Amino acid sequence: MLIMTIRKVFCLMAVVVLVGCRLAYAGSGTWQIGLDFNYTSGDYGTGNDTDITYVPVTIRRYFPKGDLSLIIPYISIKSTKEVTIVGGNPNKIRQTSRTTRKTEDGLGDILVQGRYYVLEETDTLPLVGITGNIKLPTADEDKGLGTGELDAGFGFEFSKNFSDSWQAYFDIGYTFVGDPPGTDLRNQWYFDIGAGYYLAPELLVSACYEESRALVAGEDNPRDLFFALNYDFSSEIEFTAGLLLGLSDGAPDYGFTGGIRFRF
Repeated sequence: MLIMTIRKVFCLMAVVVLVGCRLAYAGSGTWQIGLDFNYTSGDYGTGNDTDITYVPVTIRRYFPKGDLSLIIPYISIKSTKEVTIVGGNPNKIRQTSRTTRKTEDGLGDILVQGRYYVLEETDTLPLVGITGNIKLPTADEDKGLGTGELDAGFGFEFSKNFSDSWQAYFDIGYTFVGDPPGTDLRNQWYFDIGAGYYLAPELLVSACYEESRALVAGEDNPRDLFFALNYDFSSEIEFTAGLLLGLSDGAPDYGFTGGIRFRF
């Protein structure tokens, strides 16, 4: 159920959407604006660390059967340009002989993402949604902030509440990745699976496992664990926080995130 971007940030957004939809349907507001701060660091098997700061503003409109989001990110990358952002996710796209890191920053790739629920949750069946997304190549390719190519993808989401306290979710999808000049990037499948538990009506903790296909043949698939915390300060304001632990050379070594969302 990822709607964002960096994807390693990640399962947190799966929970945010699930909780947000409940509140929207309950009449707390059909619009949501969110601001997140995401930081990841790792060498992605290159021997050179890449530090990424990703700060997206998300504007979301809820509908009775789904939602539509516009994500406008600011990105800062300190790297040797071996790793860049593809569809909101850090991915290794090339190997270089550079050892000196340089910091570049600016507008990232704008993302448009939508979701439509085809099956409502029942006592025995999960909530099922179909997702679609388009990455607009607005990031500066020369700075290493993106590939400069258009990407598009689709996916399926499943979520189920097992009691007043427990919920589980699973998400699988496929992205058609554009190739920048001089590269041969593979299209990317991905999935994540996780569970959440309400410590209190307004406080949710969750954990998930994520994996996606490496864009470059022969590289490790990005794999990670993500732990998240969601706190509803009120029916209109929500705070989120999370911690990422990388499990492969294809993923960041670690990362953390924090955010705030307003519903109206």
